[in-house]
Amino acid sequence: MPAIPTAPAPGPDRFLLARRHRLPSSSASPSSNQQRLLPTGLLRLPARPRAAPMSAEARAPAPPAAPPAHPTYDLKAVIALALSEDAGDRGDVSCLATIPSDVKAEATFIAKADGVIAGISLADMIFNQVDPSLKVEWFETDGNYVHKGLQFGKVYGCARSIIVAERVVLNFMQRMSGIATLTKAMSDAARPACILETRKTAPGLRLVDKWAVLIGGGKNHRLGLFDMVMIKDNHISVAGGIANAMRSVDQFLEKEKLTVPVEVETRTIEEVKDVLKYAAENKTSLTRIMLDNMVVPLPNGDVDVSMLKDAVQLINGRFETEASGNVTIDTVKKIGETGVSYISSGALTHSVKALDISLKIDTELALQVGRRTNRA
Repeated sequence: MPAIPTAPAPGPDRFLLARRHRLPSSSASPSSNQQRLLPTGLLRLPARPRAAPMSAEARAPAPPAAPPAHPTYDLKAVIALALSEDAGDRGDVSCLATIPSDVKAEATFIAKADGVIAGISLADMIFNQVDPSLKVEWFETDGNYVHKGLQFGKVYGCARSIIVAERVVLNFMQRMSGIATLTKAMSDAARPACILETRKTAPGLRLVDKWAVLIGGGKNHRLGLFDMVMIKDNHISVAGGIANAMRSVDQFLEKEKLTVPVEVETRTIEEVKDVLKYAAENKTSLTRIMLDNMVVPLPNGDVDVSMLKDAVQLINGRFETEASGNVTIDTVKKIGETGVSYISSGALTHSVKALDISLKIDTELALQVGRRTNRA
């Protein structure tokens, strides 16, 4: 798979004060109760009242998750592309026209809905690429549960730079937080089964979407076509049956001296039996059996999971099992109770509802900027 092309480096006016593209060095965010030292010349704006924090028990217990490892995906290039999409060939003409270049400001992140916050680490990268002099402080971490009205972070520095970065930061964070919020809800309902996403991600945002799933407490399915053999219905049809397809995979992996997970899709109990028969008679690299559409919707809105449960019992732990199809927040608990190892849901990423988040510069800044502009 070809690498995502790196966007050309921006000129000085491209992002408004974006001087270079580099990933931020890791450093611990200061605690919210520590004394904050503002950069020299920063407008000290009135502090907004913070909402009462959630109890420790109400927060998601999972530590912040690192992005999935990918051999070609370039997060820095994806960020640069998003910024270039906004900046075009002129930069932010609104900021250039209304805000003096030397004005500094403080802006606050506010949750506008309840949910799991995700994308904080990515936001740090974006702010750094726009303007490395910006200072960001977070009161929450990726994976924490936030409620409507909670102020969970601040950014300090050049007002123009903050506004240039604002929409790109929020677009990523809102999407990631929506994915993480649904993943957390489905993961909690599915236990002891694990929730997986699929490859039904936004084009170009595969790693970002899958990162959000990890933050929400799920696990990743294959990242792409390269890291798992997944024998699906079309492969089986062309190969002339499940046994032929599995035999071809085993021969290919042996010839290439390649070790990767192998999953095969089944749609009926008979196909499960065919897989188990092949595995009993042959040395195989098979690791997981997908039980596709064995969750049957009922007219009353419920689901019949009897076929799925029979398939899990038939496999009897010899291979991992994965339920797929008709998985929703309303059905996932019943599916998880069948004993299946994993439950995959495309809806986590293809039908995500973004979590509403805002980044607000205090209105006092607007008055100060206006007075300065008029005097000039």
